[in-house]
Amino acid sequence: MITDVPGVLVGHHHRLGDGWATGTTVVLVPDGATGAVDQRGGAPGTRETNLLEPENLVQRVNAICLSGGSAYGLAAADGVMRWLGERGKGFPVGRQPHEVVPIVPAAVIFDLPRSAWGNRPDASFGYAACEAAAAGPVVQGSVGAGAGAAVGSLKGGVGSASEVVDGCTVGALAVVNAAGEAVSLDTGLPFAADHEVGGEFGVTWPARAASLPSTPTDLNTTIGVVAVDAALSKAECRRLAVAAQDGLARAVRPAHTMFDGDTVFALATGARELPAGQGPFGEAPRAAALDALCSAAARVFARAMVHGVLAAEGVGGVRAYRDVWPEAFPPC
Repeated sequence: MITDVPGVLVGHHHRLGDGWATGTTVVLVPDGATGAVDQRGGAPGTRETNLLEPENLVQRVNAICLSGGSAYGLAAADGVMRWLGERGKGFPVGRQPHEVVPIVPAAVIFDLPRSAWGNRPDASFGYAACEAAAAGPVVQGSVGAGAGAAVGSLKGGVGSASEVVDGCTVGALAVVNAAGEAVSLDTGLPFAADHEVGGEFGVTWPARAASLPSTPTDLNTTIGVVAVDAALSKAECRRLAVAAQDGLARAVRPAHTMFDGDTVFALATGARELPAGQGPFGEAPRAAALDALCSAAARVFARAMVHGVLAAEGVGGVRAYRDVWPEAFPPC
């Protein structure tokens, strides 16, 4: 999980029922981390992404806010800023410790039709997600920003995964909410199922067609974060985010459409220097080490997306994977 990266915390806050199916997920790095972003698709909803460009002043971010509510949900980042500001965490702008501006880039998914009009995340969601943030296992499925998510014909959700590469931990968290499908409806096999490590998905693939038609969703945009405990520059961090988008494209078909605003953030906490090592074509050791991290970023993001689909529960008439292929899951 992304919280396997030391210094990374995750918190969710959502509302389900009584006209609500939306929420917010926060990836906290209170002591700061180098940040970057890669955005693809034709319909993004983001905040504070320009400051992540390598040539711009701010080098470190304090949190990434992922939210439902379309552009309205960007307000959740206000609550994240308030929570961090109360603790003196942010970019120093004065002489006193409390004189800081927390750096909180954000991205949203389009889930408005899942809730009654006007029911969407606000600053209180971001603040509550910070209050819930922890370094332990990430709760997955129809939680936080994934509460109202859908992916193609199925319910989407939050998923997370990690792996260790040359002593560095690479983790990802994805909010799966795409126009495309994440699963072959003819077989029940997720497109990224071959990325499984050590039976982590815990299912027996059903190998039968779904009992529902393939219908396009009006709920689009996959967003997420990939994190590593390596010391990277902003430009190197961006390469990590670019690679993670490849993992997204392995897990959803089609990906990065005009109706998606797929956005992946990258965080590097800086706890480890990149290991030395010669690449297969004689490239510089640092470039070879970064390339290994980028390859891992694609894998863990793809795995996180499968976890998000498998852990989701049906909401508002959208059937979950476990509803369509219940035989895939072992009996309780």
